[in-house]
Amino acid sequence: MIDDLTYEIIGCVYKVHSALGPGLYESTYEICLAYELSQAGLKAECQKSIGIQYKDLFIERAYRADILVNEQVIIEVKSVSDMHSVHLSQLSTYLKFSGMQTGILLNFNVKNMREGIRRINVKPNR
Repeated sequence: MIDDLTYEIIGCVYKVHSALGPGLYESTYEICLAYELSQAGLKAECQKSIGIQYKDLFIERAYRADILVNEQVIIEVKSVSDMHSVHLSQLSTYLKFSGMQTGILLNFNVKNMREGIRRINVKPNR
C-alpha cells in the first residue's frame, strides 16, 4: 500500500536528517537518502530520466526525478532557505506526466525535518 511505502520513506528521511543536519548540498542528501532507502529494501533510482508525450512527439528525457522509489513515488530533494509554490508545482507536473500519483517534496535545510516534508497526490494525466 502506498501509505506504508511513504511511511517507510519518511522514516529514512528522518535518519538522514538526524545524521547530517541542515546546510549541505542537495546531492549529498539525495545520495544518502537513496542509500538509506536501499538499506530498507526499497528500490531507489537517483536522477531517473522520465519521458513525456507532447502531441505526436515523445521526449525521452523530458525531466529527471531526484529519486524514484519502487517505481511508485517520486521524491524531489531540496536544501533551500524557503520552500516556494514552484517547488510543489514542479513535483506535481512530474507526477502528472509520469502517471504516478504520489510524490514527496523534501527540504533538508530545516532545523526540524517535520517542517521540510510535503507529500502530494495527483490524478495521473494519462
